[in-house]
Amino acid sequence: QVQLVESGGGFVQPGGSLRLSCAASGVIFSINAMGWYRQALGKQRELVSTIMNCGTTNYADSVKGRFTISRDNAKNTVYLEMSSLKPEDTAVYYCNARARRTPLRPYSEHWGQGTQVTVSS
Repeated sequence: QVQLVESGGGFVQPGGSLRLSCAASGVIFSINAMGWYRQALGKQRELVSTIMNCGTTNYADSVKGRFTISRDNAKNTVYLEMSSLKPEDTAVYYCNARARRTPLRPYSEHWGQGTQVTVSS
């Protein structure tokens, strides 16, 4: 089984910054992609950003220029630097990883438990 543990959420005022971290552990042969999704109260979960193991990144239009995703492949860890935060960024942020436990298994999706980010004055 693959476990994802997020940290770094919290409360911040508009214009502030936060850094989220997510570490993957367990039986892992390789991780193809890691990323962050978020779900605001009463809304569907949406993509925030993803990063491939080669370093290719993808961002939702709403966070481009404000958020930066990075990854430490040796530590199976992904980070999300969030700056110029807005109240509409308030949500539970979920870490995601596409991983496989052996070279013979297909990749499967794994999710963290989520971390709350609240942006408010």
